[in-house]
Amino acid sequence: MADQDKLHVYNTLDRQKVLFEPLNPPHVGMYVCGPTVYGDAHLGHAKSYVSFDLILRYLRYLDYKVRYVQNITDVGHLVGDAEEGEDKLGKQARIEQLEPMEIAEKYTQSYFRDMDALNVLRPDIAPRATGHIPEQISMIEKLIENGHAYDADGNVYFDVSSDEDYGKLSGRKTEDAESGTRVDTASDKKNPEDFALWKKAEDGHLMQWDSPWSVGYPGWHIECSAMSTRYLGESFDIHGGGLENQFPHHECEIAQSEGAYNKPFVKYWLHNNMVTLEGQKMGKSLGNAINLREFFTGDHKLLSRSWSPQVIRFFLLQSHYRSTTDFSEEALSGAESGLNNLQSMVQTIMNAEAGNDTAYDVSSLKTRVEKSMNDDFNSAQAIATLFEELKALRKSINDGNIPSNISALKDFLKAFVDGVLGIWPEDKGDSDLTKELVEMLIDIRKEARDQKNFELSDKIRDELKDLGVQLMDGKDGTTFSLD
Repeated sequence: MADQDKLHVYNTLDRQKVLFEPLNPPHVGMYVCGPTVYGDAHLGHAKSYVSFDLILRYLRYLDYKVRYVQNITDVGHLVGDAEEGEDKLGKQARIEQLEPMEIAEKYTQSYFRDMDALNVLRPDIAPRATGHIPEQISMIEKLIENGHAYDADGNVYFDVSSDEDYGKLSGRKTEDAESGTRVDTASDKKNPEDFALWKKAEDGHLMQWDSPWSVGYPGWHIECSAMSTRYLGESFDIHGGGLENQFPHHECEIAQSEGAYNKPFVKYWLHNNMVTLEGQKMGKSLGNAINLREFFTGDHKLLSRSWSPQVIRFFLLQSHYRSTTDFSEEALSGAESGLNNLQSMVQTIMNAEAGNDTAYDVSSLKTRVEKSMNDDFNSAQAIATLFEELKALRKSINDGNIPSNISALKDFLKAFVDGVLGIWPEDKGDSDLTKELVEMLIDIRKEARDQKNFELSDKIRDELKDLGVQLMDGKDGTTFSLD
């Protein structure tokens, strides 16, 4: 296979698409910044984790053996992403009158529940920051020993002036950061640009540990460096996360890790873009976030109804992971129609038996879909190709012209639509189908009664009763029971 036909990814470090060549093929190490567990996951989280789920699934589709690590941040992420002040979990613990670790448990479980609903594969390892304090202390000690960090009365800072490559990921320096991105200058820093590796706990700070420098807690950035290198090695293939974390979080991770181990940290940096609402970023800190449970139940003032997790997933897959995704219920409705149509086409093919018609060119379809995915995981284009090809094929099958090699097509669809996109048609059991058919007949019966067609209304009731379905009319509508 020529290089131009192989997987290319947009590497933020190179600012261009490059050929994907892992360090130790077929093995791939992949780390993605996980959630800070102080609240329920929202649509912005779904964009990130569905995006990296797609990337993970496609790498495995290409037969790479991926170790996927996604951390849980349960300490050190301060309110406003600042270097001084209250821990986000500590603040939420105070609000809910719980222990910080109760908050961590509550929202970690909530996060995985919602990701499971979205069919996001769980990481191979999900390390918690609080479970890796020794590794973080050890890395800080290496940085001090290598001349990249200093102790300032119990606070330890990374000396940015010691790293001539600082800023190579984003092209920015700390002093360029916008307000709210951790640039508050502490009086004990040598330079305003230096960032915290360890903070001495103030009175009343709920989360603190012993260290060689003080009783305190780790900085936000050191956590990801320590956990990623612990499980993937001092150099690994892919680091992913939201575009908003490129600076300063990921920039600081590079400085720490390369300062500690004197070798390249990550080969490919992948960043997903955000979800917007009327052009503004959707996020908890902005107060315009709709959490995923609210989407699934419809219980939010901005929502007119509930939306299934599969629709949310398909909606996100229809835009490129590096593009912004603008949310509206009209867009969700369009995604729902598109998903139903695609799944209907897939179901028609899967239900078809081998025929005597000309063999379908499965290889051509596979090549076209993979060409889109090899162009930096362009799921939107891959989905468009599926629509184009399967629409004509469904018509052909419905006309009785079934390809002789239908089984090969089924194998590809199962591998890609299910294995990569994760939007396989749900297998409705007999009881689900019965329920839907009865509900449909109840709707028809109601229309008949509204039109005073009592003969049809009674016929539906009586024939359902003969089949063991008892209808019960009440002031709130008609319910039923199965004998």
